[in-house]
Amino acid sequence: MAGRGYSIFDTGLGRCGIAWGELGVMGVQLAEAREIDTRKRLFQLYPDARELRPPLNVEIAIEGIVALLRGGDSNLSDVTLDMTGIPGFNQRVYAFARSIPRGETRTYGEVASHLRASGAVYSVAQAIARNPFMIIVPCHRVLEAGHYADKISPNGGVISKRRLLSIEGTHTTSSKTLFDVLLPVAPPRAPT
Repeated sequence: MAGRGYSIFDTGLGRCGIAWGELGVMGVQLAEAREIDTRKRLFQLYPDARELRPPLNVEIAIEGIVALLRGGDSNLSDVTLDMTGIPGFNQRVYAFARSIPRGETRTYGEVASHLRASGAVYSVAQAIARNPFMIIVPCHRVLEAGHYADKISPNGGVISKRRLLSIEGTHTTSSKTLFDVLLPVAPPRAPT
């Protein structure tokens, strides 16, 4: 892999993008509402990358992403990732997320506990939200407490965690209601 490159490819959910450098895949951008928006986001993240034919490692990643977004099974554990500039804690979170089997989920708290950082639930959530390797690092399999399928990272485009989990055949708790959001912060009423 010489220099930085990117490629746009078709999936069942729209045109996605992938960027790579000499050390491996640098990022995956899932489909935005329009292809031009997907390209714009890739350019913002990787301004020195040129549109090129993907090398073999990246082609394997593309085929795996396409298969997974079609509902098929694919193992992306051998795809080399360029973790340059990614904090060590985030790298540990991503390594753990890559080990979560298709059809299963974990909570931020479970990931933190596995990493022996039980007080780092917020840090796990932040790492997941910053995941540049959509699908290759299946951050959609890491949910907030109660197994709510919350927001996906900006690299998720217009595709939600719930949609990705549904494609994998995983069922999650439906979205939080106003009651769920306000209950933990509402002060108890005084008895009348």
